[in-house]
Amino acid sequence: MATETIRLQLQQAFPGADVSVDDRTGGGDHFQVTVVSSSFDGLSLIEQHKLVNAALAGLLADGTIHELRIRTKGTA
Repeated sequence: MATETIRLQLQQAFPGADVSVDDRTGGGDHFQVTVVSSSFDGLSLIEQHKLVNAALAGLLADGTIHELRIRTKGTA
């Protein structure tokens, strides 16, 4: 299950974060992730999204994730 793999990787990258992963199309390769973490406090939206992309770099590179929509928010 790619959604579970993505969720676990994001939780490892952002301990204590509120993470949700949705398979947008049901095909198993188009996802929307939402991550709420104190790690994002004080960072721009672009910086936040770069951190998420870095956390999922392997899954993006190997094609597990074909399309990714990212929503992030700090806790402050």
